[in-house]
Amino acid sequence: MRTYLKTVRSLSLFLFIALLATKVNAQEIDLLLKGGHVIDAKNKINGKMDVAVKDGKVFRVAADIPASSAKKTVNVSGLYVTPGLLDIHGHVFHGTEANNYLSNSQDALPPDGFTFRSGVTTVADAGGAGWKNIDLFRKNVVEQSKTRVLAFMNIVGGGMRGVEAFEQDETDMDPKLTAAMALKNKDIVIGIKLAHYIGHDWEPTDKAVEAGRIAGIPVMVDFGKSLPPLPLEDLLLKHLRPGDILTHAYRYDQEFDKDGKMIEHKQAIVDVNTKKVKPFVWEARKKGLIFDVGHGGGSFNWSQAVPAMEQGFQPDVLSSDLHTGSMNAGFKDMANLASKFLILGMPLADVIAASTWNAAKVIQRTELGNLSVGSEADIAVFRLREGDFGYIDASGMALRGKQKLEAELTLRTGRVVWDLNALSAPLAK
Repeated sequence: MRTYLKTVRSLSLFLFIALLATKVNAQEIDLLLKGGHVIDAKNKINGKMDVAVKDGKVFRVAADIPASSAKKTVNVSGLYVTPGLLDIHGHVFHGTEANNYLSNSQDALPPDGFTFRSGVTTVADAGGAGWKNIDLFRKNVVEQSKTRVLAFMNIVGGGMRGVEAFEQDETDMDPKLTAAMALKNKDIVIGIKLAHYIGHDWEPTDKAVEAGRIAGIPVMVDFGKSLPPLPLEDLLLKHLRPGDILTHAYRYDQEFDKDGKMIEHKQAIVDVNTKKVKPFVWEARKKGLIFDVGHGGGSFNWSQAVPAMEQGFQPDVLSSDLHTGSMNAGFKDMANLASKFLILGMPLADVIAASTWNAAKVIQRTELGNLSVGSEADIAVFRLREGDFGYIDASGMALRGKQKLEAELTLRTGRVVWDLNALSAPLAK
């Protein structure tokens, strides 16, 4: 009898352990986003799906994944689940150097405070660092941030330290040294930047393109400050390559002569008189040039964006031009920018693609911007609100709209880094 009882107890203990192990194995998912509408351009998903996360990676995307298989389930019914947004034009080389503009100074912003709250998980600094200070940028910003931080290196060796004092110095524009440091730092450097040049020649543009050619990466150009103006047509069709980027695509408002008469702005993509997208701009798109928003504090105007969108000229990429002069002005954040293009008639799926997969392809980082199984679980969850909302451009003009995207939840490598309404938190007892 004792042997029998001992056997029963041993068997019971074995069954208990087996059942416990089965339960643990059944909960193989760390976090399950359940009931949301997934938009993933790479994988051509635009519908109701659940997204499962395990070990910081996307584990599964499918309909009706059982909640019992997850250690934690977050109900995202009625919300949109997307890859984390990629902002390819920000200014995050934040530091303390006085009068150093966007290079290790206070006009640039620390990324974590301005990314996750709008669904952004990756930001590229656009030109703050050049070959002389890219190592400092890595040490002080890249390695200290939860946000994934990348960089377009400035063709100016000292970076974006000031328009007049430093960014006109052609002797500090060395394509070979720039390319060499870009290749040395290829894990974070995804392009070359030319910005704020006001001289009337093409040498800085050509040096930036040469650096990009050597390093095998695209060039981003902030164009139009040259005095007298250089032709935009020549930039797009004669100097830049397929895959290179014109940022601030919808920047230029109308221009006036000394008598107050409106005249054609040579750097505008839309003719201010006819309100038509210029023929060479369409030609540049066919050539493979990339048109990026780069909103900023002074680089997005309804007078350009509205007629362009009416003619079907959508941006390839949405980006912020984030800095102290834009965060509290017309730009605000990436979710607000996405909302602007929604009210201009851009389909939601296209808006998300322009902020995720399109951007990833442009910067040649196709492991990003998607929810493929095995990819890092950088995920954003948005609420599309209906109501009466106002949106401001760089000139201070407003448009009203009926829709507004709002970031509810952001995950970076599977961890919740932003939760606007405590969707992922347990209720207090």
